[in-house]
Amino acid sequence: MKTKVMMLAILMMMGAGSVLAKSKTEKFKVYGNCGMCEKRIEKAAKSVDGVTTADWDKKTKMMEVTLDDSKTDVHKVHMAIAKAGHDTKMHKAKDEVYNELPGCCQYDRAAEEKAEPHDGHKH
Repeated sequence: MKTKVMMLAILMMMGAGSVLAKSKTEKFKVYGNCGMCEKRIEKAAKSVDGVTTADWDKKTKMMEVTLDDSKTDVHKVHMAIAKAGHDTKMHKAKDEVYNELPGCCQYDRAAEEKAEPHDGHKH
């Protein structure tokens, strides 16, 4: 009897797991310089409801986030990071916020714009 109850409980849990929303992982570039940037960027990403993990690599400038796509989307993560003062491909931080970053955190925005044009057209 105990084994039947246990099997039924296991089957119910397995079924519940497939009903839950799937998580997805996204990678994108976020501009910053140092360990303080890393903490700020990751904290901003994790503040978005539905983000389960956030990891920014200061050498490659690449952000990897895992999110529940039934609760949020990558666009909201980009917005939160830009609000914290760091540019992404989707969103640029407001100048006032960027200017409030500590000196070591103020990445070279001119180099970033030259290296990666937003739409490929000359203006």
